[in-house]
Formats: sequence, C-alpha cells, structure tokens
Amino acid sequence: MKKLILLAFPIMVLSCAKQQTTGIDLSNLDTEKVAQNDFYHYACGGWMEKNPLTGEYSRFGSFDVVRENNREQLKGLIGDIAAKEHPQGTIEQKIGDLYNLALDTARRNAEGIAPVMPAIEELQKAERQDLSRLLGESMQYGIFGMYVDADEMNSSMNILKSFQGGFALGEKEYYFDQDEQTTAIRQAYTEHVEKMFSLFGYQDAAERAKTVLRMETLLAGAAKNNVELRDPQANYNKMSIAELKSLVPQIDWDAFFGAMNIHTDSISVGQINHLKEAGRILAEEPLDDIKTLLTWQIIDGSASYLSDELFMQNFEFYGKILSGREEPTPLWKRAVSTVDGTLGEAVGQMYVAKYFPAENKARMLELVGNLQVALGERIDAQEWMSDETKAMAHEKLSAFIVKIGYPDKWRDYTDLEIRKEDSFFANLLRASKFEQEYSLSFLDKPVDKSKWYMTPQTVNAYYNPSSNEICFPAGILQYPFFDMAADDAFNYGAIGVVIGHEMTHGFDDQGAQFDKEGNLRNWWTAEDKERFEARTKVMADYFDKIEVAPGVHANGRLTLGENIADHGGLNISFQAFQNAQAAAAKRLETRDGFTPEQRFFLAYANLWAQNIRPEQVLVQTKSDPHSLGEWRVNGALPHINAWYEAWNVTEESPMFVKPEERVDIW
Repeated sequence: MKKLILLAFPIMVLSCAKQQTTGIDLSNLDTEKVAQNDFYHYACGGWMEKNPLTGEYSRFGSFDVVRENNREQLKGLIGDIAAKEHPQGTIEQKIGDLYNLALDTARRNAEGIAPVMPAIEELQKAERQDLSRLLGESMQYGIFGMYVDADEMNSSMNILKSFQGGFALGEKEYYFDQDEQTTAIRQAYTEHVEKMFSLFGYQDAAERAKTVLRMETLLAGAAKNNVELRDPQANYNKMSIAELKSLVPQIDWDAFFGAMNIHTDSISVGQINHLKEAGRILAEEPLDDIKTLLTWQIIDGSASYLSDELFMQNFEFYGKILSGREEPTPLWKRAVSTVDGTLGEAVGQMYVAKYFPAENKARMLELVGNLQVALGERIDAQEWMSDETKAMAHEKLSAFIVKIGYPDKWRDYTDLEIRKEDSFFANLLRASKFEQEYSLSFLDKPVDKSKWYMTPQTVNAYYNPSSNEICFPAGILQYPFFDMAADDAFNYGAIGVVIGHEMTHGFDDQGAQFDKEGNLRNWWTAEDKERFEARTKVMADYFDKIEVAPGVHANGRLTLGENIADHGGLNISFQAFQNAQAAAAKRLETRDGFTPEQRFFLAYANLWAQNIRPEQVLVQTKSDPHSLGEWRVNGALPHINAWYEAWNVTEESPMFVKPEERVDIW
C-alpha cells in the first residue's frame, strides 16, 4: 500500500460551518462525584448506571455497545443471505450455509461427539514415532504452534515462526500462583476437565484430569509469562532448520514440516525453552499421558461447536467460574461471530458498502494528518532527547503507513469449502486448515504491506511495528469514538486520542525498538535510550502501585506499552486540538457548562466507561496488556498537565501527582 506522508499537511479545522453538537451525553455523568477527585466515575457514573451488566457479559463497556450495534448490522446482512438458496461455491452460499449450520443446535445434539471421534481414534492408535507427523497434520491439538509473519530483522520478508502453547489456561501464573483465588481456579479447572472426559465416555476421567494438569504444568513451567513475551529481542531467535533439528532433536522435523507442507531453510523460534520442553515431553513422558493431553485438546477445542451439553459444561468453567458470566452469549450472536471470524473480509465488504460513508474516511484522513503534525511537534519539544534521536523519530513518523476503513483489495475465499451436508465442526476444521494454508502461502515471500490484520467491521485499531503502520477499521469509526455531527473537542478527545494512541505505539517500550522500515534495530543514542527507559520506569512503577481489587495490584510491566500509548495519545491529540483551535476562524465556546478543553477529557473518559465483574478484574489483571477501563482514565490523567489546567485540579485532589513525579515521555 502506498505510504501516506502527511507531515506537510496544513492544520485542518474539522468543524463544519453549521453548528455542531458537543457530542457529550450529559446523562453519562454522575455529578454527585467530584471530577477532580474521581474523574472516571464523574464522567462515566451515569453511563454505568444506565448499562448494568447482563448475564452474558463479564465486562460491558463503550466498545461493547458499538460491537453490539455492529453485530445487529451484520445479523441483518448475513440473515438476509442465509434465508435464500445460493449456487454452491459462491460467497453467498458459504456465508448462508455456515450461518445456518451455526444455528442448528438440534443437529449438533443428534450428532453428539461423533464429529471429533475420528481424530481421537486416530490419536489412540498412534505410536511415539507418529507424534511429530500428527502434530503437523492436526488442526485440533498441539504443544507449540507455527505461523508466518515478517522477519523482525528483515521486515520486507516473511519467515516461519514458532510460539509456545499447549496449556489451556493460557497464562503460566494460573499453574503456579498460590493465592486463594488462583488455587480455586486451578481446582475448578481440574474438575471441569474431569467432567468433560466423563461426557466423552471415559471411565477414568478423574485420573485423566490429573494427568492433563500435570502435563500442562510442565509446558507452562517452561513458557514465558506475559511480561517476558513483550520483549521482541528475547523472542527473536532465528536459526536454520538444521540448527532447529540440533536444538530439539526429539521432534522429527521432517515429518512435522512434511505434514504441514512447509519447505523453508530458516525459522525464528519464539520461546526456546518451551520448545525444548515440548521435545522432551514427546520423547520422555509416558505415551499414554501425551495422548491424554492431546485428547483433552481435541475435547477442549471442539466443545463450543458440539452438543448443548458439552457447550454448557464448557461455559460453566470458562464463562462462569473464570470470568463471572451468568449466561452464555445468545446463539444468534455466536452464529454471527462464527461467520464473521471465518469469512471476515467477505462480510466486511458488504458492511462497508452499506454502513461506511466516504466522508467518514476523508475526515479521518484529516484527523490523522493533524495528529502526525502534533506528534512531530511533541518530539521536537522533548528536552530529554538529542537532536540525533529526534531526527530518527521524525523519519519513522514520516514513514507511517496509514490504513483507514477497509483494504484496497479484498481477500479471495474461493478455496474455502463450506458444505452443509458436513457437520458444523467439520466445516470449522476445514476453515482452520484454510487459514493455516493462507498463512503459509506467504512463507519466504516479500511482505505484502497492503494486507490488513483486522476486518473492516472490527471495533478496534492497531499499530504493527514490523510494517510501521497504523490501522483504523470502519467498525470503530462511530459514536462514541467518532461523530461527524460533533465538534472538534469531542472528536479530538475520542477518536483523536485513539489515533494518537496507535501512533505512540511506534514509540512505546516495544515499538521504539523498531526502525522506520519495521526492522528490530536500535536507532537511539545510548544516552537517549537510557533516559527513555528511566521515564518509562516511572510509568510502570506508578501502575504497579494501583490496587485494582483488595490485595491485587495492577501489573505495570505488563501494561506498560498500552499505558505509554494512552499517555502519548492524550498529549498528542490535545496538542492537535489546540492547533486546530488556533487555526479556526472562531474558537469553540463553553457549552453545557463545559469548556472545550473539559469536553475533550470527558469524551476521552467515556471511551472507557464500563461495568466489570470481580472475576474479570482478576482475569484481565493477569492476562491483559491493557489497563482496566477505570485506570485508563484515573491512572492516565494524573500525568497529563492539560487535564490539571482544564479541570482546575489542585494538590487537595487525591488524584494529584506532583509535577516532578509525573510521567513525561511524549
């Protein structure tokens, strides 16, 4: 995709001639709270009262409101297609048949466990020498994974990469932490595994559950935790296939790669110790125990797509116990999500045609241009950076690839077969194989920088360091993130901060390690890098001290990148807003009792309005690199000087942080 160099753009005032709204919904506020003491609940308390958690949600926030709206829109598009017959092989046939299969629980109840039994039976016949081949062939289990992505040291080319896996709880802390809550989850997980084996007819289910926990604990013990996974240098270990064979000789790599139809000379091993442990397990652990673990992975991975009984048992643990949800997501929503996740760009093409006006993209381009100007000014203003490093930062900023709305070319789904005569699970298995082959089709080829890593209907945004790109899908470009009818105070406080957030990811503790071409290469002077790390440590230490639940603190190292991005996004967008105000023929006025600057921060806070269950607080604190919604406001704003000025925050406020103790990065 053509790079958009926007730094030379003049400042554009986004307000139209006609009177625009403030975009601020006053009913979202809780004016009984004092803004200077608890800005989050002041700005979002009314929203929280209006949007109580329903049984299907463990957390419900502004993002989810937009996602619900999008899902209703997709339901209409997909449902209309599914109501008619279409010629076999057309995209409409694939969408319609997959949707109808997802809705047909009566058929799944009748089929029971039959769709997955061939894989389980094949596994039971296997000898130890067959395991490497089976791991390569199967889409249903594995103790490590493979994918294709840009080579961090040569970002113009794709390379094969391995990553750790094989433990269903995902975070290694769940297997080792001894606090009461984690211990209870581990016990509940073991009981869940036992129940699932029982539902599959195993008489020794209890023993199998113990075996699963033991085997997963071995894999988790050799794995890196979420903080360690954030280090791109430590997770880049390029080697030849010959070196891989020497590193982990217990795996028959010729059989494994042959089963996956992989032909390459090199690989980047993400987590060496974990892969070595996977090899040891395959060679040394009892064969029956290995089969039990892999059988569990088939059961665990298929449960959501089989009978209602299996689905509900799966929900009892992952939904209720782990995240605190009271009831599962309604069937029609799960069906829409299945189609969306399987045929995403095909659905996205229809979504964009109906719901994304061209003027939205044009206004976003103006916003991005203004934000890039502001970030350039912020770089120049940093007294702690040398001119040499500033020049390199400007080069990286100028090289940003900007993607807005939808891709320039749409993905081809011709080779994906959806057959209604096959089971729902068989079709999803075929779709997984299709995705794997799609990923492998890029192996050892030049990186396609026009490729999108989110569908247009996704309510999110991203920065990709290996291509130095920022992407804002059409799905997020709606209220409360973006409002064509609202004034600049709102749009800079909302989508402007999101844009600035993604830009800042290019300069956070991870992104700053990549150069303008997306290569993992240091472009900092030694002194500047040391000063940068000292400033990011202030951020990490500050969030480490936040108590998110009784006795539970935030993880400042895990959330460091996202917190830096929030910090930068706020500063950059506020500066861009001030630039736009200075260029306007008439500055915005106080409306609804709030100055434009105050409305900027209210718009930002409303992005993170949410209600959340206690169980989910603990899950996200362990696993999510994003801070909880409350602390993306009350943790971020105390380090933004403009917030103090806009809201007259004084030393009497419990949110007050001394100027010399505030984070000052971008």
